Amino acid sequence: MEDFRSTSPPANSLHPFRSLLVLLGFVLLGMSLGGLLAGLFVAGWLGVGGSRDMGNITDILTNPAGYPGSWYLLMLIQAVSHLCTFLIPSILYLRWVEHRGWSDFNSRPLTMVRSVGLVALLTITFMPVNGLIIEWNQQLTLPDSLRDLEEWMKAKEEQMSGLTTFLTTFTSPLDLLIALLVIGLIPGIGEEVLFRGLLQRKLTQWTGSVHVAIWVSALIFSAIHVQFYGFVPRALLGALFGYLYVWSGNLWVPILAHAVNNGFTVLMVWLYHRKLITVDIENTESVPWTGAVISLLLTIGFLTFFRKSNQLPSQPYV
Repeated sequence: MEDFRSTSPPANSLHPFRSLLVLLGFVLLGMSLGGLLAGLFVAGWLGVGGSRDMGNITDILTNPAGYPGSWYLLMLIQAVSHLCTFLIPSILYLRWVEHRGWSDFNSRPLTMVRSVGLVALLTITFMPVNGLIIEWNQQLTLPDSLRDLEEWMKAKEEQMSGLTTFLTTFTSPLDLLIALLVIGLIPGIGEEVLFRGLLQRKLTQWTGSVHVAIWVSALIFSAIHVQFYGFVPRALLGALFGYLYVWSGNLWVPILAHAVNNGFTVLMVWLYHRKLITVDIENTESVPWTGAVISLLLTIGFLTFFRKSNQLPSQPYV
């Protein structure tokens, strides 16, 4: 089995740059299919509701609170869009172009990875310091010459924030399970397969540097979410997932970290809305400096321990 952290592409394979272009084609086709299916779902939902005004489709996405019952529709669209954009194109590319299977993502069996349980704790520990970075990133201002761009960025951020708030506003246990699946598990698998399993590996082979590949993948991972005022903290998360993949040699490790990051947030929001806790995890202004410093020190300690625990004598110390 090929080590996906290797800087050398396998024999008889496409050049990494050409592979990335082919992979991009798969992703764009999948994205188009996801958009088409989303449109069909919305059209069918409007038809069931007795309205066939297709002009309402965009309004549902931008003003979902104005359409009772649209939460389940948007969750369905979110799930299908993620699967069509990230997971399905990646698996098809892996199978049809590279003629490989899921096991080839892993140079080390999961049973050989040490301190896997620490990954979940590490991900949660990182949240306070990353919350402080979110607060800093949200205060970004551009020069007056770029005022139009800044206004567009803020409008886009408000739209995405409003949609996120709507999707995380629920009270029933069933809604919680749906949210954990759609917001936590599906993105955790699909995005890690694309950005760490494929993109990061190809960039490593192309550039010859694991670190360059991790950070470039993380930047692209953050940029594709089109949330400018959360760009830096999301890029740091992507880098964290990338290093966990390199050090563990198993893709299920960053998948676990990604799913825990999203799922824990969803769970905390649900508990807060039910008034079972008083901590609003979405309010980054509540992160004190002392908590952030402790979070940073614990994160560094856990990362160092995980790296040393999984370092093999025959491998370079990355």
